[in-house]
Amino acid sequence: MASTRRSVPRPQLPQLSLPDLTPYAGPGLEPDGDHDTESLTGLDLSRADGGGSTFLDCALRQCDLTGTRLKRARLIDTVLEGVTGVGTDLADAELRDVELTGARLGGAQLHGARLTRVHVRGGKLDVLNLRQATLVDVTFEGCVLVEPDFGGARLERVSFRDCALRGADLSAARLRDVDLRDAAELGFAGGVDRLSGAVIGTGQLMDLAPAFAAQLGVRVLD
Repeated sequence: MASTRRSVPRPQLPQLSLPDLTPYAGPGLEPDGDHDTESLTGLDLSRADGGGSTFLDCALRQCDLTGTRLKRARLIDTVLEGVTGVGTDLADAELRDVELTGARLGGAQLHGARLTRVHVRGGKLDVLNLRQATLVDVTFEGCVLVEPDFGGARLERVSFRDCALRGADLSAARLRDVDLRDAAELGFAGGVDRLSGAVIGTGQLMDLAPAFAAQLGVRVLD
């Protein structure tokens, strides 16, 4: 008989093989820009407006994305490595076959975004806004997520491996095949009643017992 662990479908990882990239030599991001096989490295893109732009087979490395507007942008077969910033706007964006490695972002806005085959490795994401977003085949690995907001989001085949998940809000979220067993730290600020469709370990169940009791209105007295 197959083990319970094996019975939980694993997220598909992005299969990236970037071609030779051309160093980006443009003046900066522009709305509805078209970026194909470009390398954007060490650039100050803070407060730039790249709304509606498409990044295909690109790499953004060590770029400052503070206040960068990428609303409704499309990032496909693209690597983001060591990007930093506060208030990056990726609302309603599409991220497909994307690797996000070693990022340090605060208050990034991805509400309404669509993430498909995305691998987030390392780094720290503070107050990540994923409200009403759709996450399918997404892996969070070795990263720290502080107060991520999944309110109203749909998560399918999402796993958290060796991650610290602190103060997560799952209010009105819909989960299916979400694997939390390998999370290094697990804490919820709301929405524990939406954990149907998630898998947790026995030790995590004990840790979450007070939250479950509070949700059910159960008083625990010794």
